[in-house]
Formats: sequence, C-alpha cells, structure tokens
Amino acid sequence: MKKNLWEAVIEVGFIIFLFYSNLLMGEFERSGMGLKRGVAWAIGDIVTAANFEIALIAALIGYVLFEFLRKRF
Repeated sequence: MKKNLWEAVIEVGFIIFLFYSNLLMGEFERSGMGLKRGVAWAIGDIVTAANFEIALIAALIGYVLFEFLRKRF
C-alpha cells in the first residue's frame, strides 16, 4: 500500500509539473509577456491558486484514467 501511494504521488506530481511547464512555455511565445518582463514575472503570473486547483484536478483525473487503462489492457 505504501508503494502504491508513493507511485500515485509521483505520477500526480509529474502531471502537475507538465501542466506548469506548459503554462510557462506559453508565457514565452510571441504573444506572451514573458519575453518582456522576464522569468520571475512569468512564474509569478502562472503560480496562482486557481491554476493549482486546475492542475490538481487534471492530475487526479489523469492518474485515475491511466490506472484504469493499465489494469484494463
């Protein structure tokens, strides 16, 4: 049980990491303000409570979906 919990925490954490890295990359696209204001501003702009809630919910849904698919196939 302890191993399964750590696997879930690592997988959910990785999905959250991918979510935030995607948001950070978006700040540095042509239309983003990251190029003008810098990395610190871009990180401050994406690290919000709303973004964390979205990331956590998406990560949990993704984890449950992939676990279902792993067991099914």
